[in-house]
Amino acid sequence: MKSILLAKPIVLLTITFGSTILFVLLSQPNLSSSSRKPDSMARSFVLWLHGLGDSGPANEPIKTFFTSPEFRNTIWSFPSAPLNPVTCNHGAVMPSWFDIHEIPVTADSPKDEGGVLKAVQNVHAMIDKELAAGTDPSNVFVCGFSQGGALTLASVLLYPRTLGGGAVFSGWVPFNSSIIERILPDAKKTPILWSHGLADRTVLFEAGQAGPPFLEQAGMSCEFKAYPGLGHSISNEELRYLESWIKTRLQSSS
Repeated sequence: MKSILLAKPIVLLTITFGSTILFVLLSQPNLSSSSRKPDSMARSFVLWLHGLGDSGPANEPIKTFFTSPEFRNTIWSFPSAPLNPVTCNHGAVMPSWFDIHEIPVTADSPKDEGGVLKAVQNVHAMIDKELAAGTDPSNVFVCGFSQGGALTLASVLLYPRTLGGGAVFSGWVPFNSSIIERILPDAKKTPILWSHGLADRTVLFEAGQAGPPFLEQAGMSCEFKAYPGLGHSISNEELRYLESWIKTRLQSSS
């Protein structure tokens, strides 16, 4: 039962993207790089972390929703999680950032803090590489769905600098409150967007709803958005709002 429940959201996610991305791709104008004029938009970076059992390349159509000119200098990264045995799927090996002990995930589910912290180190290395390439931290955005959403939260909270933002979709708090003492003052300034479907039966809404109180305890706040009728998937509405949310935070080059 647990493995079936977990596999279903991956299919739902693919269907959601498949029916909408096709329209976006057909309706976009043909923009050649040679027709673009120099502009004042600085380089930006969006790192997207996928959910359990998924892959980075399968999520790349997400970027087609970001059609605003503010994203013309955006670098996108869709890494794939390493293969690991997953407890909630009876030890089956699959792409997984860290271990998940049970499905559905609740606010009180056991946490693989060691695995989360190891995965956070890998995410930080990706961010560090982008900063070394010249991107300002204020133009770095980490986003993720489900397990990737939980890792997004952990990664931005434990990064030593203020980033442009972190966006959590259908995620949860992947560690205990003792981790709060490790959150540095600059990290507490990173904006957080948290979105969760009220009809989610894989990562229960209560798990997502536990996020704002946790952040408040850490001296932070977040923008929490609940989506009625949405199960364990990402909706077009969420992605359109994410585009707007990031766009208002992008910094121009000096």
